Amino acid sequence: MIRERYASPNFDLVPLGSLTTLIQYGTSERATSDGKGVPVLRIPNLQADGWDLSDLKYLPLGPKEIAPYRLEKGDILFNRTNGSRDLVGKCEVFDSDGVWVFASYLIRLRINRTLALPEFVTSFLNTFWGRRQVEHVSRQILMSNINADEIRALRIPLPDLPQQQALITSLSNARDSRKEMLAQADHLLTSLDDFVLDLLGVRLPPASSHRPIYAVRLCDATAGKKLIPGYFHPERLGAIRAIENAYPDNHSATLLAIADFRRDQRQVQPGDDYVGLANVQSDTGERCESTDKEVEGTVFEFATRDVLFARLRPYLNKVYRAEHDGVCSPEFYVLRVRIGEDGKPRVVPDYLAAVLRSSLVLAQTRYMMTGNTHPRLANEDVVNLVVPVPPLPTQNAIANEVTRRREQARQLRADATKLWAEARSEFEVALLGPPRVRETRGSKQ
Repeated sequence: MIRERYASPNFDLVPLGSLTTLIQYGTSERATSDGKGVPVLRIPNLQADGWDLSDLKYLPLGPKEIAPYRLEKGDILFNRTNGSRDLVGKCEVFDSDGVWVFASYLIRLRINRTLALPEFVTSFLNTFWGRRQVEHVSRQILMSNINADEIRALRIPLPDLPQQQALITSLSNARDSRKEMLAQADHLLTSLDDFVLDLLGVRLPPASSHRPIYAVRLCDATAGKKLIPGYFHPERLGAIRAIENAYPDNHSATLLAIADFRRDQRQVQPGDDYVGLANVQSDTGERCESTDKEVEGTVFEFATRDVLFARLRPYLNKVYRAEHDGVCSPEFYVLRVRIGEDGKPRVVPDYLAAVLRSSLVLAQTRYMMTGNTHPRLANEDVVNLVVPVPPLPTQNAIANEVTRRREQARQLRADATKLWAEARSEFEVALLGPPRVRETRGSKQ
């Protein structure tokens, strides 16, 4: 099928190696999350949708050590290995300012710009039939792999530079429209915080995250057995007071009082619906694709309507209300709503997920992290998170608004996906010609 699809291209096919001035593996030095040094682009940053720079690691390198791996704008980074065959060969053009290096599981390609535009090369390699070339040559041992020689041999249909630019411009316009639709979808969900706080009638005090000095009573530190300054940060304590003032007595509660912390462990199995940290979008709680390698080892089981609350790097604000049974990373707390004395759930799951994503809880968790390399929430701190427990009509109003916005956001994403698929298909047809009848029926395009 690959031979047939490439049999009558609209332009000459050339090996990718003939268009490059540099093909290079990245650094194998171990990076950390402590923020010291230069940022390192890794496989998790190269998502199916482009770059995701929300989770970076760093290397403390000197100028001489940086030089061989320093990225330039226009460099292509190519995912050379992954547990998933579908993600090997994913590539994007680097376009960020500042000093960056790249890790060894990525390969850097520098294109001779008198022959080809980097954006044109990546756009073709990321099309359906560009991806099929990569899948055809990648090898599956423990993980799928492709090496530098195999990358050099990949074939690119090559129009002249003005034609490349015209095709890229058309594709970029579609990409911009898609980004706008996706941004609208994200805003529908990220702006829920204002709606939640307004409906709850809670007002947080002004943020003071940069306040360097504040007083702590020795008796409070002794009673709480805490010597972590952030635990007594005014912003955290102010959030708790705001909740308790608006919802006195039993109308606010610790997380442990309203939810069971489930730890149903087992080994991951083929076909499991797995949710890792990278599969949950920050601030929105939506599921997303990931380039993380296939999971192995111990996982936690969860059920529909459970709430998954990330314990690692809580500032990323990853909270997911399960829509199906499945398994998840042990870096999630699995919360199942407790049943009250009246035999009814104490809180609505969608309400619980919304309030855990809100600034009411984020103002607490961002000052409760322990550990430098992998900051996370300790078990004894998470159970004591304070959340408001409003009357059921208020909870349902918030849950219903979450559902309404989620459905609207998903429709926007579906429309954006359709628009982008059509634009990429037109781009591919302009280069390889129209597909034959058999290919149209047999491909997933």
